[in-house]
Amino acid sequence: MSAEAARQPAAGPIVDVRNVRKVYRRDAEEIVVLNGINVQVPNGEFLALMGPSGSGKTTLLNLIAGIDRPTSGEVIVAGTDVGRLSESELARWRSHNVGFIFQFYNLIPVLTALENVELPLLLTSLSKKERRERALTALKVVGLADRAGHYPRQLSGGQEQRVAIARAIVADPGVLVADEPTGDLDAKSAEEILALMESLNRDFGKTIIMVTHDPRAAEKAHTQKHLEKGVLKA
Repeated sequence: MSAEAARQPAAGPIVDVRNVRKVYRRDAEEIVVLNGINVQVPNGEFLALMGPSGSGKTTLLNLIAGIDRPTSGEVIVAGTDVGRLSESELARWRSHNVGFIFQFYNLIPVLTALENVELPLLLTSLSKKERRERALTALKVVGLADRAGHYPRQLSGGQEQRVAIARAIVADPGVLVADEPTGDLDAKSAEEILALMESLNRDFGKTIIMVTHDPRAAEKAHTQKHLEKGVLKA
């Protein structure tokens, strides 16, 4: 991972969401979760998505990350129309382009910090030695190289989230999506995680899209957008 990306001039939006609708069907009932969403995220942006529960924030994040598909409209990320990819193409695309940070870390208890961070690299053609080196570098970036051999149960919540962030950046994706990344942390740990995310954005040029309920977390972002009942508010 180098800081070179941070010095590159932004060339068009890295995320381009065009007239996206997401509708779920429950029996004969249609539930409209997103209704005509348009949003462009420039390369190197740090965007906070805010709004009440049920407003569609996580659904929009999942569409951008290629975890879900739009009912209609286009989601173009890093030049790829994500909705047009097959499941296998999508898995490969995600492994190179998007890093995920979740509220509850999603670490595997029986793997060490290093092994957890290494997981996304199992989809690549890197040798075991290269995978280990990359994982250790990612742990160094988040300040946890000295905890590489520790299991999740031996770490604090803040440290577990750092390991999860190392896992998110280990494949050097251009986009990081974070769903309530400080939601399960005490105030001090939350502040440290937000400072780390600011550093990833500023020093490594990562584009970050963060869903949060916390106004203090949202203040760290360059831009805030508000969703209400599936519609972006001006």
